[in-house]
Amino acid sequence: MKKMMILITLIIFLVVIGCNNDYQQDDSSPENTALALCLTEHDVTMYGTEWCPHCQNQKKAFGSAFKEINYVDCDKDRNACEQAGVQGYPTWNINGQNYPGEQSLDKLAQLAGCEIE
Repeated sequence: MKKMMILITLIIFLVVIGCNNDYQQDDSSPENTALALCLTEHDVTMYGTEWCPHCQNQKKAFGSAFKEINYVDCDKDRNACEQAGVQGYPTWNINGQNYPGEQSLDKLAQLAGCEIE
């Protein structure tokens, strides 16, 4: 019984530490923030879902700057995704053209005409 309590306590501790580390990380660089703002100024939109691992990779690439990106969750707004012609996740819409799949930050900057140093 005592071993079980220790094990449960340890598991709870590890879960709390893991959640806390994810919450506190701010891996956004000034370049990522500048790019996110530029993409938003150029009406670039990312279409995705919360369950899509490739979408999560795109979000992680921006770090906390992702909050600046125009993002449509296709599970919450299916009509917008259908109207945009989204067939997979993530899909980036840049200058009226869809780019499906994960894109590097450099590629997104190039496609949108964002010059980030």
